[in-house]
Amino acid sequence: MSADQYAFSASIPLSISEAEEALRRELAAEGFGVLTEIDVRATLRQKLDLEFRPYRILGACNPALAHRALMADPAVGVLLPCNVVLAEDHAGWTTVLFMEPRAVMAGEGGELETVANEASARLHRVADKLLAGRARVTSRSG
Repeated sequence: MSADQYAFSASIPLSISEAEEALRRELAAEGFGVLTEIDVRATLRQKLDLEFRPYRILGACNPALAHRALMADPAVGVLLPCNVVLAEDHAGWTTVLFMEPRAVMAGEGGELETVANEASARLHRVADKLLAGRARVTSRSG
């Protein structure tokens, strides 16, 4: 499976810190909170003494959707939370890469597919709001 099938992204002319602030605000507006945070740059520096561009992974969760999914199938917890990546490039733009819930739940049917569709719609709205008027949008949803 390629990134074109399990993710969608957009680049915005903001630093990673500015993009993260805006992203968190828009995620909250759609009912998502951030449960986990990984600063990949800091981790690679600390653990491997390597330099890497600014790169953060946020684990976003909408509790109501997560509950519905877990009630339909407790094993779906291995797919939670929805990861969102922020990666800053050398030109000062940040790419925001969203996990596509529909891809990871493809073919499940029933309530899991319904939840995946709703989560996907909410994350796409976050991207649309975040990127409105200042982005280069790259759709990667399959």
